[in-house]
Amino acid sequence: NLSTVSEFVLVGLSDAPAVRVLLFALFLTIYLATVAGNITILVAISTDTRLHNPMYFFLGNLSLLDVLCPTITVPKMLEALLLEKKVISFVGCMLQLFSLIDVVGTEILLLAVMAYDRYVAICHPLQYVKIVSMKLCTHLAIGTWALGFFNSLLHTSLIFTLLFCDSKVNQYYCDISPVLALSCSPTYSRELVTLTVAGVLGGSAFVITLISYVCILLAILSMNSESRHKAFSTCGSHLTAVCLFYGTTICTYVRPSSTYSPRQDRIVSMLYGILTPLLNPIIYSLRNREVKHALRKVV
Repeated sequence: NLSTVSEFVLVGLSDAPAVRVLLFALFLTIYLATVAGNITILVAISTDTRLHNPMYFFLGNLSLLDVLCPTITVPKMLEALLLEKKVISFVGCMLQLFSLIDVVGTEILLLAVMAYDRYVAICHPLQYVKIVSMKLCTHLAIGTWALGFFNSLLHTSLIFTLLFCDSKVNQYYCDISPVLALSCSPTYSRELVTLTVAGVLGGSAFVITLISYVCILLAILSMNSESRHKAFSTCGSHLTAVCLFYGTTICTYVRPSSTYSPRQDRIVSMLYGILTPLLNPIIYSLRNREVKHALRKVV
């Protein structure tokens, strides 16, 4: 007597009207600030010729991802808060989950590439231009986007070929764990595949990032105080963003669905899905003199 689910119901952040209005105003402000900040960074990088180098090329890719990430989830959340329209179609849920995993996976890989870029810049400065050419940067960027796409395609195809016997998603958007929890089909083998793929890709990116920063730290410790301060200011912002993003995404995705906690996951997902894209333009730009100058020109 099982029937195919044609739509899902997303759980809102609050049912109290006054609280919903406050949350709507808060998240709308954060979303607009995030989009405006990252688009301004993109415009500054594309229009200022002094920023046409590998470091800012990768930063431009990161800003694009930081526009896409909240755009996938926040508008639907705002609609639920304002209009109480919490229903999303089966296809809409599938596209939302696919897009989110694609963007998150691509950003994890991109942060590893950016860590390698900083490693070469600090540990091999005289060979930097030769090693990190724009051709290599283009190939690395295409590779991260392609891997993110195929990783997301695998996860989405495994999840949405299951049979669902419930339609209430315990999250304000469609994500892996809350959607898997609705299935009445066996999910162990699919969870194992998704965890293995996520572990290999995420683990590889994490190892590259970790090794890069260990080498950077050892190189910085051997410098004089002036060079050390400059090197720390160069890679400190990236390390801050990496720790915040990796910590929250690992807590969300690298674990079995049996440990899923709706309330805890809503908070964690807001950190990497809403807060991190807002903070990245601030973290990367306000401490950078060249970007400040480019932003003043744009304004």
